[in-house]
Amino acid sequence: MTIQWFPGHMTRARRQIEAKLSLIDLAIELLDARLPLSSRNPMIGDILKDKPRLILLNKSDLADPEMTKKWIDYFREEGHTAIETDSSGGRGMKDISIQAKLLLQEKIDRQIAKGMNPRAIRALIVGIPNVGKSTLINRLAGKSIAETGDRPGVTKGQQWIKVGKEMELLDTPGILWPKFEDQNVGMKLAVTGAIKEDVLNVEEVTFFAIKYFAEHYWGRLSERFVLGERPETFDDADEIVRIMEGIGRKRGCLMSGGRVDLQKASILFLRELRAGKMGRFSLEEPF
Repeated sequence: MTIQWFPGHMTRARRQIEAKLSLIDLAIELLDARLPLSSRNPMIGDILKDKPRLILLNKSDLADPEMTKKWIDYFREEGHTAIETDSSGGRGMKDISIQAKLLLQEKIDRQIAKGMNPRAIRALIVGIPNVGKSTLINRLAGKSIAETGDRPGVTKGQQWIKVGKEMELLDTPGILWPKFEDQNVGMKLAVTGAIKEDVLNVEEVTFFAIKYFAEHYWGRLSERFVLGERPETFDDADEIVRIMEGIGRKRGCLMSGGRVDLQKASILFLRELRAGKMGRFSLEEPF
């Protein structure tokens, strides 16, 4: 399955961001802590150019904590400031303003030296669909301003939002890139819900997810769905299908004749995975 998704509103969103660059001091880039590289739009660097950038590893409450620490070190070695956040639960919110000020300290000092009162920091929020941008803005603003949802493509336009007296945020629609050169990237994004399900083959996505979990989190997978002993290898596609069928039977996804409805089982599995019922996990680690 080849996953590509680049609707027209994303092209418009890129142009809108580029038009606003002269107005902003800082870009806040949200990544999914479970897959930081795969959820990092390679076009963002070209769009933002040399603007200071603060990276938020969001949804860290769903990610493997040890892996998240490795990713923070990875971005630090790249020369970027990265912090872990949970916009739904509120963890890490105070650190955003602190780190933003540190990144802009030289600019703030110059304003003070000229006798100016530093104005509120203007920050641009960028990230792919369904990474938690609107939830983050609502959390920082202390009220429901940006529309949220557990599906990609909720935010359609741009809006400036005040966060106290220290910061103004510009929300933007999530932007995916035109083509996934590595289809594993597309699969990982599909697993976490960054791509609308109506353009996906959910059975293929679930096959990918179960294979990964079987290889890296077998104990958790087996315990939840009572799968028994760990197979010697997961290279055999038939073995993964057997696991999918076992999950389907456990969840009662049966058709006439006792056959497993793999599509229904796939939808239920992804729903449980995204809801955190499979525990905290990461789909990739630093190189």
